[in-house]
Amino acid sequence: MDDRRIITVFGATGQQGGGLCRAILADTDGDFAVRAVTRRPESDGARELERLGADVVRADMDDEATLGPALEGAYGAFLVTNFWEDMSAAHEKKQAAALARAAGHAGVQHAIWSTLEDTRDCIPPDDDRMPTLQGVYKVPHFDGKAEADHFFNDAGVPTTFLRATFYWENLLEMFPPRRAEDGTLELAFPMGDSRLAGIAVEDIGKTALALLSRGTDFIAATVSIAGEHLPVADMAAAMSDALGEPVRYRPVTPDAFRAQGFPGADEAGNMFQFYADCEQTFTSARDLDAVRALNPDLQDFRTWLSTHRDRFHLA
Repeated sequence: MDDRRIITVFGATGQQGGGLCRAILADTDGDFAVRAVTRRPESDGARELERLGADVVRADMDDEATLGPALEGAYGAFLVTNFWEDMSAAHEKKQAAALARAAGHAGVQHAIWSTLEDTRDCIPPDDDRMPTLQGVYKVPHFDGKAEADHFFNDAGVPTTFLRATFYWENLLEMFPPRRAEDGTLELAFPMGDSRLAGIAVEDIGKTALALLSRGTDFIAATVSIAGEHLPVADMAAAMSDALGEPVRYRPVTPDAFRAQGFPGADEAGNMFQFYADCEQTFTSARDLDAVRALNPDLQDFRTWLSTHRDRFHLA
């Protein structure tokens, strides 16, 4: 009889949730079994998780009645929302509140809530270094999650607050190197000489599994993680080596980045400006040795590049 404890993973076909699902499923001698939650159990991603051994169930964070059954009987839960689906912090907070209520009602013994800092602690709302977005936020996908943290305490959910950072996977699709007019690949970010804290999505999942495996050790704790803190010029140099052609870093101003006008350009421009202007506070919260103590396989940027270089689409 399978006596493994169930971890209900929301966002199971997404990046963070998928990383945790795969980490649990790869740990064949571990204590946990995966209940993978998705709105689309018929999707290719869901079917692949099922093939790997997950129990795939349907639930929708916009339909609170579906959340309780997904959490029933689970020891733990990984709770994550997707701001980028419609880029509304208000919607994301509504989903977080529903997750907190459902986890509280289900009696989950250990929840991990994927959250982020409130950027307004560093850049106040009346600071005109960057525009205020959605009425009250500087970086809505950070600040909305931070505002949602109290939902889990209010609902009496034993929670670890996991703060990640920039996914290196964003360099494959969302912010890839692009050809300049002279044909050279460029990374054009508003980071100046500041270090960008980054992480492999796979390592978010592995670290979340380590937190769950430690029982009550990290209940009520905030755990901030990264894989490496690097100036973007150093990232470009590493990409040059990995991709076999020069990649240069072109610093741009935050205003120039925001002016590009793609969906979410204001949000992303504010995010990078926060990373740069608040670099010391943000990176010092992410002690790489402490993260590696939880996840000994933690990848640095060059290690991540070595296994992902074939996924770059270089026109």
